[in-house]
Amino acid sequence: MSLYRNTVWFLKGLQEYTKGGYESAARSFVEADLEVSVSGRSFIITGANSGIGKAAACEIAKRGGTVHLVCRNEDRANEAKKDVVEQSKNENVHVHLVDMSNPRKVWEFANGFSQNHNLHVLINNAGCMVNQRELTEDDLEKNFATNTLGTYILTTALIPSLKKSENPRVITVSSGGMLVQKLNVEDLQFEKGSFEGTMAYAQNKRQQVIMTEQWAAQHKDIHFSCMHPGWADTPAVRSSMPDFYAKMKNKLRTEAQGADTVVWLAISETASRQPSGLFFQDRKAVSTHLPLASSRSSPDEDQKLMSKLEELAVKFKC
Repeated sequence: MSLYRNTVWFLKGLQEYTKGGYESAARSFVEADLEVSVSGRSFIITGANSGIGKAAACEIAKRGGTVHLVCRNEDRANEAKKDVVEQSKNENVHVHLVDMSNPRKVWEFANGFSQNHNLHVLINNAGCMVNQRELTEDDLEKNFATNTLGTYILTTALIPSLKKSENPRVITVSSGGMLVQKLNVEDLQFEKGSFEGTMAYAQNKRQQVIMTEQWAAQHKDIHFSCMHPGWADTPAVRSSMPDFYAKMKNKLRTEAQGADTVVWLAISETASRQPSGLFFQDRKAVSTHLPLASSRSSPDEDQKLMSKLEELAVKFKC
């Protein structure tokens, strides 16, 4: 089944996830959707010092938004802030240093932010793909700690702040790679069998889709969505997937093309009228499963994921 999923997914990707796929989809985009001012609205973007996060930050700042860049590396974060301010002519760009793989630091940041700032839109973009199984100082597998637990804690901790705002939204940058994975709630940290970074990442991205669906059902007054940016030419792709990058570099999307649906979900009125909890690709809601792929989890498994994440999150709460 995994061979079937991988083959169908790759063929789909060649048609839809490339630069050509974006250009084809963009013919039906409504330009007016992004012709808006978001002055007075506050946005958090994690992993915003490069790639899709930085591209999204630029577009939002150009439209007047107050942008909070959540980054791990201080020098790169400050460089990104300088670029965003220069490109947008918007000084309301702020840096917050947080390692998303450290759950205590994520809680600490979220609690401090809530006390000092308002928040309209959270964009969960930070991610990592570590190709060898590596544990954090908290004995958490690093991909899971960053992509899944960090996203869960940050979102959960900021929900009360979001609920105080008008038209609040949460966008999580997932990946079409999740289509090759069925949720495995019994081995969240890849302790069994051999470890493969790309499959661990895809499993985390499946978990993000399920978290989005669950949050949407629980919190009706916040608009939740997740999305696939396509195959984009970003520093993360170059460093984490060098073989894929070498083969596909001439077909990859630009960072701005990868960020387009993030921005659309974050600021457009059209996006906010879509049902909450959906998975988007090129401004359209798409299926979270490949045909005949047997990748659907049960409601009990989905709930078990949320319960396990809550149990872990509470353990690290400040």
